[in-house]
Amino acid sequence: MPSPTRFAALFAMLLLAGCSTLGLKQEVDERVTVQKPATEIPEAQLLDLWIELFDPGTLPEDEEDAAGLSEEIRAAEARFIPQHLRDTIEQSGYWGAVRVVPRGNEGGEALVRGVILESDGEQLELEIHAFDATGRQWFEKRYFSELEARQVASAQRTGKEPFQALYITIANDLATFRDGLAPEEVRDIRRTAEQQFDAAMAPDPIAAYLRTDNRERTTVLRLPAEDDPMVQRIRAIRERDHLLLDTLNAHFDNFYREMQPPYMEWRRSRSAEAEALRAVEREALQRKLLGVAAIIGGVALAASSNDSNYQANSVLRDVMVIGGTYAVKSGFDMDSETVIHRDAIAELGDSFASEAQPLVVEVEGETHKLTGSAEMQYAQWRGLLKQIYAAETGLQPEGGG
Repeated sequence: MPSPTRFAALFAMLLLAGCSTLGLKQEVDERVTVQKPATEIPEAQLLDLWIELFDPGTLPEDEEDAAGLSEEIRAAEARFIPQHLRDTIEQSGYWGAVRVVPRGNEGGEALVRGVILESDGEQLELEIHAFDATGRQWFEKRYFSELEARQVASAQRTGKEPFQALYITIANDLATFRDGLAPEEVRDIRRTAEQQFDAAMAPDPIAAYLRTDNRERTTVLRLPAEDDPMVQRIRAIRERDHLLLDTLNAHFDNFYREMQPPYMEWRRSRSAEAEALRAVEREALQRKLLGVAAIIGGVALAASSNDSNYQANSVLRDVMVIGGTYAVKSGFDMDSETVIHRDAIAELGDSFASEAQPLVVEVEGETHKLTGSAEMQYAQWRGLLKQIYAAETGLQPEGGG
């Protein structure tokens, strides 16, 4: 049976080991490179890719994990991340036009939807859904990357995106699925996307050209004649819609460029503060545990003493108990230092949130904020397109009075 002193030491070691054990997550390969087609893809086979503005997700419930984060920062990231993903995807050469778009609109040939599950400067986890106009899901995956503070700082100094490997991995998964599509599948996707937009503009009669089954898979039953004046009008309207999307993307680009410097600095500073906080917490915990072990050992030593060694052991006991008490106290004293780092993280978050406010832009003679109102503004634009179609054809738009 182990002695009380050995038991105390073993107890302290187990506590230290237990506190240092972390759950592991699968991370992306940091060495990944952008996948490109072996030969140039014909223009007729290039799918346009829409990336919807991301769902910002929710902040961590734990107060320490959420320190320095805010809903304003997440809202800004929900626009920054799709824009950077777009720039990465465009490097592959697999796609036609790659656009960032408001959520929930018809007409996209291939579509990416994302949710920010975690983003704190050191960790980034995204949930990505990819599918096409026919309703076929390409994949649904979670991508996770975790970096050390020094890696984030190095990326900030060189102006590189610290989580670039994660973006490349998403781009490569999209390219891999696209590479496996047969030419006739690409043709069907493009036709379906066009008919879906047409049906949104003119439900009667275009909606009858499509069929959606109980699995949400859409099939084109027939196509209108190429010389149909209605088709020509809708195609002209679709071109206007693409011009508006390009205008929105230009504003998203401006937001992305203006957000990048403060965002990079915020991530670097927050990761550095988080690393300093963890270092203080580790040392404080070690001091407390070693102090407790020393106190337990001193008490155990006194209990095992006999008359012959009592005097010598009492001195050692007092040293262990007093030293242990001091170690525990110093550990709790170090806890007060963590407050400084937590406050610094919160201040950084507030500072960034104030710098990442939405841009005010003018579109079609009206002033709008991109953040929080881009979706509404685009919905109004879609409504205007329906009114344009109705004015040109004399038909009442769906839902009109």
